[in-house]
This record gives sequence, structure tokens and C-alpha cells, in this order.
Amino acid sequence: MTATTQPMEAAVPTPAPGGRDRYFDLLRAVALFRVVLYHLMGWAWLPVVFPSMGVMFALAGNLMARSLDRRPALEVVRGRLRRLLPPLWLLGAVGVSGMLLAGWSPDDEGHPGWWWLHLTYWILPLSDPPYGDPLPGIHGLIADGWAVDLGVPLWYLRAYLWFVLLSPLLLRALRAAPWPTILSPLALAAALEFGAVSVPFWRLEAGIADFATFGACWLLGMAHQEGVLSRLPRYVVPSLAPAVAGFALWYALGDGFREGHDLDDMPFAQSLWSFAAVLLLLHLSPSWSEWPRPLRRFDRLVTLLNARAVTIYLWHNVCIDVVEALWDRLWGVGWLEEHAPGLLNSPWPQLPAVWLLTALCVVCFGWVEDLAAKRRPRLWPDGSRTLAQNLSPGSRRR
Repeated sequence: MTATTQPMEAAVPTPAPGGRDRYFDLLRAVALFRVVLYHLMGWAWLPVVFPSMGVMFALAGNLMARSLDRRPALEVVRGRLRRLLPPLWLLGAVGVSGMLLAGWSPDDEGHPGWWWLHLTYWILPLSDPPYGDPLPGIHGLIADGWAVDLGVPLWYLRAYLWFVLLSPLLLRALRAAPWPTILSPLALAAALEFGAVSVPFWRLEAGIADFATFGACWLLGMAHQEGVLSRLPRYVVPSLAPAVAGFALWYALGDGFREGHDLDDMPFAQSLWSFAAVLLLLHLSPSWSEWPRPLRRFDRLVTLLNARAVTIYLWHNVCIDVVEALWDRLWGVGWLEEHAPGLLNSPWPQLPAVWLLTALCVVCFGWVEDLAAKRRPRLWPDGSRTLAQNLSPGSRRR
């Protein structure tokens, strides 16, 4: 993905107040598609090609700083939590009910009191919500271990929640000392990697590790909104980012990348690689308030992915489990097993089925995102009606 940067003397176009930055919308859509593709294919090189989680945290940090500039901090935090939590509650209502029906019980946490206490993380995910491990499949429609796959993406919501809660303090620190604040998560990541800092409690360790890994990306997003990056000489980022990325890749190669591990298993390398990629993407940011002509064909798709980002992220792993379980049953079809074993072994035919099932989840569960945002519920918010209204005669404002 490339973008043309403006000359130093030219004014950089910015979206109208309250409008969408379509470049950011495109980055979020690509990041979401890459997450689904990675969880289906499992290719270790995908997080290198496009570090989706770092990009998503950076975009969220940018929007958070933008909101904090306009409204009181308490109101902003409350609004973010209102948008984040209802989709999680719906997933929890379905998922926890399924786990209970599959045999999950209070004794699985070692003590019933702990089980009931940990269930509150499905309401407010200050730590990872619990899930049954392992649990049997459901009538051949979903494979064993489905509860683990359902719970895996929840770390992002937990990290996002903490970033939101800390954002007023982070923004204050960013304004007081921009670059020491931006680089502090990377320093923490290095300290954790080389044993200078240790965290004994595992629930606290997970949150600190997430801040160390992706905190710099969140802060870069805030810094972009605050104009910190625009004050750098134009040659700094193109010179610095490739050097940081090169060091991250070199470190990853020596830290197990050759043995099949990916960046998710190497927090320090992940932090540096994501930082470099986000820094470069924000530096290239053309701030589109309207689509360039070659990308207008993707307008409705990108709008839909952005409008249902939380729903897609939360439910896509379940969709993958269902598709894989149904796909495995095709091995019992003699003709296919004899004449098309390569097709049955390939994950590519499963990809459209995964997206089709994910689209069904968007229709069935996505309306919760509208209610959380205090909007009229929509089944398929691809912007087509809004686009038609904007293009209709007499609808344009003079």
C-alpha cells in the first residue's frame, strides 16, 4: 500500500470536523481482514507484512486523543466503554451459555468462589474473561476446543479497555514530554525482555506486557492527532523507521522466527516492528476526506468493515471453527477424498465460507454496536443509503 505525501510547503488536507478520515478507515479495514486471514491460515509472515494489532491500537489512540480534545475526559471514557462493552456482553451471553451446556462448571476454576469472581471479567474485562478449556465440540458443527478459540481475541478488548482508562493521563504526559512518553513502552518492552523487570502476578503481567508491546502504537496515534509527528523534519521518519524495523526483524530471526514462531510469540520484536510500521504509515498519511478514484469501488466494503469492526473481531474465530468442523466432514465423501485431496487440505476454499458466516454474524449481532453508539440499529451498514442521499439533487448544502 502506498500513498503520495504532500510537499513540505503544501497544506495537508484534513477531514472536516467530525468527518471520517478515509485513509484511516482503509487501514482499519485492511487490519481487520488480515486478522481473519491470519487466524485461518496461520502464516507466520502475515504479522510482518502488516502488523494489524499495532495499526488498530494506533488508530484507536488517534480517535481517543481527538475526542479528548473536544469533550471532558470522563465523558469520553464513558462513551468508549459504552461502545466497547455491549458487544462483549452479547458474546458472553452466547459463549458462556454454550460453555455451561458443554459441561463447564465452577469447579473448573479450582474453587467456586474464584469462578464466580472471574465471571465478572465478562462484564468488565479488566483481566482476561475465563472460558472452559477443553470443552467438547457441539454436534459436529464446531470442533473441540471451541471455547478457547472464542476467548482468544478477548485480550484485545482487555488491552483496549486499559488504554482507554489510561488515555487522559497518557495525553497529559504526551503534551508535557512527547518523545520520552512515546518511547517509554519500548523501554519497558526491552526491560521485560532482558529480565530487568519482572511481574509475579500473571493477570497483571498480561496487561503490562500489552502496554509494553502496543503502548507506543497507541501513543503514536495520539501524537499524530496532537501534531507531534508533523513537527519532525520530513526526512526523519523515512530514515528512522526502516532502521528500527530492520533491527526488529534481525532480533526476531535470532529469537525463534526461523523455528516457525511469529511476532506474537516475541513481544519485544513485535513492539519494535509495530512501532516502525505505524510510524511510517502515519507519516505517509494523506488524510483523505474523500476516496481517491481508484479506491471508490471499495467504499461500501470499507464502510461496512469499520461500522462492524468489533462484531467481526469478536465472532470471526467462532466462524472459523464452524467452517473447519464442517470442512473436516467432507473427508467422509469418498469421491472428494479420492479425486480432490489437495482441495480438502487447502484452507483457501474455507476463506469465502468464513466470511459468509461472519457476514451472517454481522446481520445477527452487529446491531448491538449501533445501540451502544446510540444509533438506529442497522442490519448492513455499508453506507449505501447515506451515499445515495448525499448524491441526490437538493441534498447538498450550499
